[in-house]
Amino acid sequence: MSFEETHKEGYELLHEKDLDSSLDIARKLQKMKPDAPEGYTLEAEVMQKLNQWDASIKSLNEAIEIDAESGRLYNLRGYAFLNKDELEKAKEDFGRAISLDNLPSAHRNLVLYKLMTGKGHEAITYLLDRIRTEPRDVENWILMGDLMKKGGHDEKAKTYYEQALKMDPGNEYVKELLG
Repeated sequence: MSFEETHKEGYELLHEKDLDSSLDIARKLQKMKPDAPEGYTLEAEVMQKLNQWDASIKSLNEAIEIDAESGRLYNLRGYAFLNKDELEKAKEDFGRAISLDNLPSAHRNLVLYKLMTGKGHEAITYLLDRIRTEPRDVENWILMGDLMKKGGHDEKAKTYYEQALKMDPGNEYVKELLG
């Protein structure tokens, strides 16, 4: 099996929640191509599913050493830092991910950072700006609905969820919330 096929299989197993097999493949990828970030990245994502944040950061550090221009790697590491309550490191990585690749998920993670640091108003303002900038990004609408709901603004939340459902009629999470 080629490196690419093995890599694809590793992510399929990750999505099927077969974490042991996915981790085995991550390590196999590292042996196949030690100078490629993919094996370390897959290992990091397995570790995140297991809530092993230090191990995830270690693997992502290896991947970033190989590919320092991948916004995805910084975003994943920032998420691990966020979960470890290393908030400033998380913010730095999200900023780097945004500057490198302008990743929508990094913008959403930055919103989470703002919420975790007590900057709720700033988080909402930032997210509203993201909705204006990227109106087709369904996840932003859902996150804003979630924020409104948590804040006790159920009717406002409903309008965000309804917009998300118009854009993604098959979204089970939103259907359940509106159901």
